[in-house]
Amino acid sequence: MKILVVGDIVGRPGRKTLKSYLEKEKNQYDFIIVNGENAAAGFGITEKIAVEFLSWGIDIITGGNHTWDKKEFYDFLRQSNRVIRPCNYPQGVPGVGYSILPSRNGKKVAVLSLQGRVFMPATDCPFQVAEKVMEEIRKETNIIIVDFHAEATSEKIALGWFLDGKVSAVYGTHTHIQTADEKILPQGTSYITDVGMTGSENGVIGMKVECILPKFLTALPQRFEVAEGKEMLHGISLEIDEETG
Repeated sequence: MKILVVGDIVGRPGRKTLKSYLEKEKNQYDFIIVNGENAAAGFGITEKIAVEFLSWGIDIITGGNHTWDKKEFYDFLRQSNRVIRPCNYPQGVPGVGYSILPSRNGKKVAVLSLQGRVFMPATDCPFQVAEKVMEEIRKETNIIIVDFHAEATSEKIALGWFLDGKVSAVYGTHTHIQTADEKILPQGTSYITDVGMTGSENGVIGMKVECILPKFLTALPQRFEVAEGKEMLHGISLEIDEETG
């Protein structure tokens, strides 16, 4: 089975680039995962954008700390199992933290979203939550993909080792910079610290330079705007043994 994972989509430039790529390449994949929490002008996602993504052949949209930026999106989160938020948020928040969906060849694929705790909003322990839900997921499928939305490299690497042999892949999102440490861990789980972002290279992690620099120079609040031009798409392509996961 061949799975495409696309890094954080940032604003209109990211959406445009994603659509262009999928029009040419989507048929070579059995399952497509996209992180969409920055798809709406760089902050959050709307129902309109989510529905549009799904119409392009995307199977599931993962989120992170910006999942909650558009309150009007909460109702869609409650209704859809094709957009997931981090599983380790407290009980009662809208949406689900993992979903199990059929791939194009009929095999079930589980996608689990988790959020880190280092330099991030307070959540439940991603390690313990992952271990708990894994028991339920493995009753239906052994093909399990984990999107770990986290800031600290060490936390991401640690989760990779923790889940080695228990899941098919662990990949990081959130930092918007693709890392060069892709590897197969000893027990067969594929790992990369961050898959990067899809959007404009002409900025600072997808935002206009002229909006970001004053914040660093003055420490005063600034209104961020999405950068445009010289778009790129970052992600990973996974090949997974359907029998062993």
